[in-house]
Amino acid sequence: MKKIKQITIAVSAMFIIASCGNSKKDGAALINDKKAAIEKLKAQKVKNEEEIKKLQAELEKIDSNAANASKIKLVAIAPVTTQDFKHYIDLQGHVDAENISYISPRGMPGQVRALYVQQGQYVKKGQLLLKLDDAIVQQQVTAARQQLEGIKTQLNFAKNIYQRQKNLWDQGIGTEVQLITAKTNVESLEDQLKAASEQVKVSVEQLKTSNVYSDVNGIADIVAIRVGETFQGMTANRKKIKIVNTSNLKVVTNIPENYLTRISRGSTIEISIPDANKKLTSKISLISQSIDLTMRGFIAEAKIPTDPALKPNQSAIVRILDYAAANAIVIPVNTVQSDESSKYVYVLSALSNGNKVAKKQPVVIGEVYGSNVEIKSGLKSGDQLITEGYQNIYDGQLISIEVAK
Repeated sequence: MKKIKQITIAVSAMFIIASCGNSKKDGAALINDKKAAIEKLKAQKVKNEEEIKKLQAELEKIDSNAANASKIKLVAIAPVTTQDFKHYIDLQGHVDAENISYISPRGMPGQVRALYVQQGQYVKKGQLLLKLDDAIVQQQVTAARQQLEGIKTQLNFAKNIYQRQKNLWDQGIGTEVQLITAKTNVESLEDQLKAASEQVKVSVEQLKTSNVYSDVNGIADIVAIRVGETFQGMTANRKKIKIVNTSNLKVVTNIPENYLTRISRGSTIEISIPDANKKLTSKISLISQSIDLTMRGFIAEAKIPTDPALKPNQSAIVRILDYAAANAIVIPVNTVQSDESSKYVYVLSALSNGNKVAKKQPVVIGEVYGSNVEIKSGLKSGDQLITEGYQNIYDGQLISIEVAK
C-alpha cells in the first residue's frame, strides 16, 4: 500500500513536471508571435507614412496649381496691323436741283382764265402753263390798231394835199406858206404813225404776257393756283408755280463752322439717299463764303448724276472725308484706357519661364472715327493687343489666351 502510494506520488510529480515544461514552450511562441505582429505593424506604418507623404506632396501640388490658376486672367488678343485710316464728318442733307424756276407773269398780275399744267407733270421750256384774263389788254390792242388806221388815213389825205400844193407851187400858183403847212402836216402825221405803230406793238406784246410759259424743262413741283384766282407769281408767303429741272441735281448740306478749315472744294463726299436706296460718291463743288446765322454753318453742295429715283427734297446722309492716313496703326477705340498721366492699352508679353503677362503700354492717339482710333505712337505692327478681358487686369497680370471655338 505504501509502495502504491509512492508510485502514485511519483507519477503525479512527473505529470506536474511535464505540465510545467509545456507552459514554458507555449509562452515563448506567443512572444514570438507578438514580436512578429509588431514588426509587421512597424513595416506597415513605414509604408503608410510613405504613402501619406506621397499624398501630401500631390495635394500640395494640386493646391499650388489651384492657387496659381486663380491668379491667371483669361483674355483675347489680336495682332496689331497697319491699314488706311479715314475720318469723315457725318452730316444731314437733301437733294436739290441746279435749275429751279419760280414762274411769274411777264406783265401785270391777272386773273387766271385757263390752267394747262398739273402738279407733278413734266413740262418743256416754252410750254404754255396758264392764260390770264386779257379782255382789257385786247381792248387796248383794238384801240391802238384803230388809232393807227386813223392816222394812216389822215396821212394819206395829208400827202395828197401836199402833192397838190407842190404841183400848184411848181406852176407858180399858191403861196409858200400853204406848201410849207402841207408839208409840215405830212411830217407830223408820219411821226404820229410811228408812235401809233409802236403803241400797237406794245399792246400786242402786253397781250402776249397774258400767256405764261415755262422757262425751263422740268417737273411742275408746285402748282398752287386755280382758275379764277389772281396770279402774280412768287409772293412773300407762297410759291405759286415751281418748275424743277431734274436733269441737273445736287446734294446740299450745312457744315458746322468749326469744320470749315478741314474741307474745301474738291473734298470727297459720300452720299446715301435712303428713300431711293442709293449710295453715291462725289466732290464738293461749292462752299458758301458766309455763315448761315440760323444754322451756324456754311452751305456746301455736290453735284450728283441724273437718276429717275432721285427727287428734289429727298433726305440725304452725307460723309465728307476730312482726314486720311495711309498705313496707319488702327485699333478698337474701346481698348484704349486712361489714367492720370496718359492713355494706354494692354499688350501680351511673354516671360522667360513661358508664362504670359499683360503689359501696360502708353499710347498717343490721333483721330477717332466710329469704333476705331488711329495710334500715332506706342504700338507697332505685330504687337499682340489684348482686345477682351482688359478691363480687370493690371500691369504684369498673369494671363491665358482664349482659344476661338
